[in-house]
Amino acid sequence: MMVNLIVGLLTIVAGMLMFWSLPRPLSREKDAGYPFVSIIIPARNEAERISALLESLQEQSFRSFEVLVVDDDSTDDTVSVASAFDATVLHNESKEAGAGKSSACWHGVQQSKGEWLLFLDADTRFSTPDSLQDLLTLYRRKGARGILSLQPFHHIEAMYENLSAIFNVIVVVGMNVFTVWGKRFEPAGSFGPCILSNRDDYLSTGGHKGIQEAIMDDLALGQAYLNQDLPVHCLGGKGGISFRMYPEGFKSLVEGWCKSFALGSKATHPAVMLMTIIWISGSFISTGALVSSLIAMDPVLIALTGVLYLLYALQTMIFARRCGNFKRSIFIFHPILFSFFAGVFVYSIFRVHILRSVNWKGRKINVK
Repeated sequence: MMVNLIVGLLTIVAGMLMFWSLPRPLSREKDAGYPFVSIIIPARNEAERISALLESLQEQSFRSFEVLVVDDDSTDDTVSVASAFDATVLHNESKEAGAGKSSACWHGVQQSKGEWLLFLDADTRFSTPDSLQDLLTLYRRKGARGILSLQPFHHIEAMYENLSAIFNVIVVVGMNVFTVWGKRFEPAGSFGPCILSNRDDYLSTGGHKGIQEAIMDDLALGQAYLNQDLPVHCLGGKGGISFRMYPEGFKSLVEGWCKSFALGSKATHPAVMLMTIIWISGSFISTGALVSSLIAMDPVLIALTGVLYLLYALQTMIFARRCGNFKRSIFIFHPILFSFFAGVFVYSIFRVHILRSVNWKGRKINVK
């Protein structure tokens, strides 16, 4: 039993090393003058979500931008909703292999005018009127080169959405740059929902045209920049940009995470992956130790294992709430969250490596 306690404490230490911090792009001092920005929003059946983003764009204090919504063969009212906000609506009619988000982004770039390009997922939204300007200011202060990408803060509304808690943590950690060692590890790529780049750097890498067959377009695009020795900066979006993931229901949540994880995990540095595996195992180790002590009816062991279990719940809550407004009370049941994560991850591996396909937004995406 003491061995389990010691191992459990070590998993908590591994967690601290794995997810040391998540910087945010907040700036109280604004720079003077920015280039014209093209905001490109690929959209497929986003009628129920895109209005929040377009409304937040209308509220921005910085106004020197154009909004291009690229309709990717939507079957709902995405086009009419976007048009109601005076966005320029483009229709991606590409029938090439891999047509989808990357193809839509590339089509938007061809029609854009901006010196800087900002790619936003349709389910994102800016949090304050200064959020866009904060983003531009940070990009300039980092030299206005390469990519600046943000992982939006996950806004939770329905109870089932809390099942995404562990996924959010692993997505952030899997970028390699939030460990105690900081930038010692190369980024795994870029976060997909919010990507800012200057036009010249984007075109020099081939942009989205060069990655149209990649399922994980965000990782592939970031890697294309790294291959050209261009920097990729990754930050958290809390206080600046948020999104609500998979509001359509539980099935959409499973499909969305299934699409991402088996492939995305390949880009994580082995050392970070090892720490992540150790940390994940901590949930099951602390739970097993507590159950064993309860069976043995040993008051001292029950107290010690109970403290370990609660410490792990607290750490998991802290990590998850860096990424989203997950309910604090759910983390007392952290074994359920980790079991769900493990189940979807195994299912993702099965879909990717056995069936060689994943489903997303009514499309069957073949995996090569």
